[in-house]
Amino acid sequence: MYKKKILIIEDEAGLVETVKFRLEANNYEVITADNGEEGLDKARREKPSLVLLDLMIPRIDGHEVCRLLKSDEKYKDIPIIIFTARAGEDDEKLASEAGANDYITKPFESKELLFRIEGLLKN
Repeated sequence: MYKKKILIIEDEAGLVETVKFRLEANNYEVITADNGEEGLDKARREKPSLVLLDLMIPRIDGHEVCRLLKSDEKYKDIPIIIFTARAGEDDEKLASEAGANDYITKPFESKELLFRIEGLLKN
């Protein structure tokens, strides 16, 4: 059976492992990157079904990674969920302007994250 591939771009290793475990338990294939440059490269090479993207990551920040993917014809249809501790209205507005499909603030409920992922992958 084909597993949908999710790319997690996040530099907090413990969080990555927790989310990866939860996603794999729900039959997703998970790939990870711990900085924006690596994440952008993996998104282009692997063409995941969905990207979970932190805003505060090294090398290229999350807003820029989102903007670069969404402005490219080859990758613009990949849903991106911004996944961040930044809960300000300005941050959410910037994420939306960059093309993000959804915005989840940390800490988060695993069920809520899975619900939003499933909703975006159905479309």
